[in-house]
Amino acid sequence: MKNKSKILFITIIVGFSFIIFNITQGQNINGEIDELNKQIQQKKEEIQRIKQNQEKYSEAIRQKQNEKISLVNQLAILDNHIAKSQLDIDKVGTEITIVDLEIKRMDTEIKKINEETAMEKGHLSSVLRLLYKEDQAGTLEILLANDNLSGFLNQIKYTEDINSAISGSIDVLKKNKEENVKKLAVLDKKNTELAGLKVDLEDKKSDLDNEKNNKSFILDETRSSEKEYQRLLQQARQEQSQAAADITGLEKTVREKLSKAEEKKLEENFDGLIWPVAKNKITSIFHDPDYPFRNIFEHPAIDIKAPQGSQVKAAAAGYVTRAKDAGKGYSYIMIIHADGLATVYGHVSQIYVQEEEYVAQGQVIGLSGGLPGTNGAGRLTTGPHLHFEVRLNGIPVNPEQYLP
Repeated sequence: MKNKSKILFITIIVGFSFIIFNITQGQNINGEIDELNKQIQQKKEEIQRIKQNQEKYSEAIRQKQNEKISLVNQLAILDNHIAKSQLDIDKVGTEITIVDLEIKRMDTEIKKINEETAMEKGHLSSVLRLLYKEDQAGTLEILLANDNLSGFLNQIKYTEDINSAISGSIDVLKKNKEENVKKLAVLDKKNTELAGLKVDLEDKKSDLDNEKNNKSFILDETRSSEKEYQRLLQQARQEQSQAAADITGLEKTVREKLSKAEEKKLEENFDGLIWPVAKNKITSIFHDPDYPFRNIFEHPAIDIKAPQGSQVKAAAAGYVTRAKDAGKGYSYIMIIHADGLATVYGHVSQIYVQEEEYVAQGQVIGLSGGLPGTNGAGRLTTGPHLHFEVRLNGIPVNPEQYLP
């Protein structure tokens, strides 16, 4: 009975300590978690307010785009774009704060699990050490040591209770380990999400700089004169109309001139399209309803975000039908491929190929541009990007349907 009393005493003391931990330390940690949850909710509400303001600016942009083309309207559109871009930055910044708080909450929850695990291990170790030290008796020894059957049964029941307690502690440890593994996996995912948001934040800041540069360019070019702005629009309209006519006419002419051997070469080397610049954000979609200059001309391409001077690669093997260097005007490259497809690469700042030259898929054909006021950018541009067209039998089609 002496051994039984010792084991019972140790079990009660250690178990009591574990309860005290849960009441004191556990309450402190739960308080930290509750405070973090409160902050997370506040930031989520802040994002909802930002979204509402973004929609207001988007609606203002749509209204201005439906009005008569003028310098005042264009500047108003740009101002709204700049304000919306700033909200984009604020939104991503708030999302980063939320993920940071979620990571802190996860760290706190993991800390709580680790401390509970340590206490449970201490509890288990204490009981096991005592059992080992006292060299727990076997069934026959217990029977001989007791004066009657009742004492024997009590001792056996107590031994079973101790074994049950040990088994329970082991189950708790297993459960804590499983929870830790799950929470660590979530934590790793949150860290990856945070890294992505930080990259997105830099992109948003770049977009804002481009919007501001675009506004400055227009103001510099027009000197705040409506007459000068209308002249700029007319030049841009003529530039785009001429490019569209050249692309359509040249493709038909060149295809008619191709020999059987050249046509066969195109077919044998055609293996679908690849991205002409590193796969990146599409800033303007095909026939984009929000295209800033849609009231001047339809957008027959996608605009792929690309830093000024990025390498531009041939999306597929083919023959260069046009390599127009227009100085500060709109410079572009056109390549024809098999299956009636052709590709156009616009706003290029440098051209590395010549007309009638055969190029392989992935070959560098020039450098991207689009920064207002630079070589190849053209009269109206929204910042560094590649204007990428895909044409099927001379008609513009959505490039996204052909890209991997």
